[in-house]
Amino acid sequence: MTDRIPEACDLLIEAGFVVPVVPHGVVLEDHAVAVTGGRIVAILPVADARQRFLPRETVSRPDAALIPGLVNAHTHNPMTLLRGVADDLPLKVWLQEHIWPIEGAVIGPDFVADGITLAIAEMLRGGTTCVNENYFFPDVQAATYKHYGFRARVGLPVIDFPTAWASSDDEYFEKAGEVHDQWRDDTLIATAFAPHAPYTVNDANFERVRMLSDQLDVPVHLHLHETAQEVEQSLEKYGQRPIARLDRLGLVNDRLIAIHMTQLTEAEIHLCAERGVSVVHCPESNLKLASGFCPACALERAGVTLAVGTDGCASNNDLDMFSETRTAALLAKAVAQDAAALDAFSALRAATLGGAKAIGFDDRIGSIEPGKDADLVCVDLSVLETQPLHHVVSQLIYATGRQQVSDVWIAGRQKLRQRVLVEIDIDGVIANARQWRERIAGIRLS
Repeated sequence: MTDRIPEACDLLIEAGFVVPVVPHGVVLEDHAVAVTGGRIVAILPVADARQRFLPRETVSRPDAALIPGLVNAHTHNPMTLLRGVADDLPLKVWLQEHIWPIEGAVIGPDFVADGITLAIAEMLRGGTTCVNENYFFPDVQAATYKHYGFRARVGLPVIDFPTAWASSDDEYFEKAGEVHDQWRDDTLIATAFAPHAPYTVNDANFERVRMLSDQLDVPVHLHLHETAQEVEQSLEKYGQRPIARLDRLGLVNDRLIAIHMTQLTEAEIHLCAERGVSVVHCPESNLKLASGFCPACALERAGVTLAVGTDGCASNNDLDMFSETRTAALLAKAVAQDAAALDAFSALRAATLGGAKAIGFDDRIGSIEPGKDADLVCVDLSVLETQPLHHVVSQLIYATGRQQVSDVWIAGRQKLRQRVLVEIDIDGVIANARQWRERIAGIRLS
C-alpha cells in the first residue's frame, strides 16, 4: 500500500471550532478549511487535513471559531462620515432637517469614496466581508469596494427629486444602466435597483424599476414599512398600505429586499413568505429612531428569508454586526414574548447565509461549504469575556465583541491578520475622517 501524495492548496486554516452554518446547528471541533483559488475545497479534522494537504500557507487558530464572513445586508456606508452629526431625533426631522441638507453640501465622489474606505476598514475589523449598499454615486462605490477587494452589491439609486448624482428621472435610469453594464460580470461587485422608499418614488418610476429588474434579473433594495407614519401617509395618498401598493405595481416578488419592515400585519408576513420576499432587520437603527419593531421571529417562522443590517452610521452609529445580531436576537424574543425566538444558531444564520440569500449571493458565500468562495472570519474565544466556553455559538451571539475578530479573508485573500489590516493604512483613514469632520462642522455652523 502506497502513501497518498499530499494535495497542494493555497491556504489551510486550522481552528478550534468551525461553524459552517450549513448544516444548521453544527459546530465542528478541531477542524480545518482548505482553500485553493479563493474557494473552499474541503472541511475536515485538523489531523486529516495535515495528512491530505500540502498548503502554501497554514494559519493555526486553536482558540478561535472560524465562521462565514458576516453579511451586512443594508448600509449607507458613505454616511460613516456623518456619524453622530444629528443624534436623538425622530426619523423625519433627522432626515429632512439635518441629514439631507448636510449631504446636499458635501456629497460627491470624494465624500463617497472616503466614507466607504472608512467603512471597509471598520467592517473588516468587525468580521464583515460583504455589504448590500444603498447610496448615491454607485460608480464610485463599486470602484472603491473593488479597489479593496471587498464584496458588495451596490444600489442604483432612484428618487423623485434631483440630487448631485442625477437631475431627472431619465438620468437616474440612464446612469443605473451604465453602472450595471460596467459591473455585470464582476466576481466581487454586483448591482441592485435602489428606489429609496414608497414616499419618495412615484408609481411610474416604480414600474420602470420593476420592468428593468425583470429584464436584467437584479434585485430591488427598498426601505419599506419603516414607520407608522409612512403607512398612514400611503393610506391617505394611495388608499393602500405601502406593500399593497408595491404589489399592485408588481414588485412584491423574490427579487425584493425589503428593509426595516417594522409595521406588518399577519397577512403581510404571509404575503412575503409566499412571494419569496427577503427582509433585512436593522434593529439598532430602528430603536434609535423609534421607528418600531420588526417581527423577526414571525417572519422567520413563516419562512421568510431574514437578514441583518446595520443601516448607516448616521442612525446607528456603527457597523458592528456582532452587536447588531445580538440586538436582533434579543429584540426578537421581546417582540415575540418568547425566549426561544431567534435562537443563537438562527441569529448567526441571519447574519451570514440569510444576508447572502437576501442579496442573491448565497451560491457564493454565507456558509462554509466546498465550492463556495472563502469569505471567512476567525473569532478569538480565548479572552476573559468569552470564558468559560460552554456553547460556541451562544458565545458568538450573546458575549462576543467585534474586537475579538483576529483574521478575515475575502475570496481566500487575507484582509485582516492578527487584528492588523493588511491593505489599508489605518492612520491615513483616521486623518482623512478628521478632515471631513472639520468640513462638516463648518457647514453646520454656517
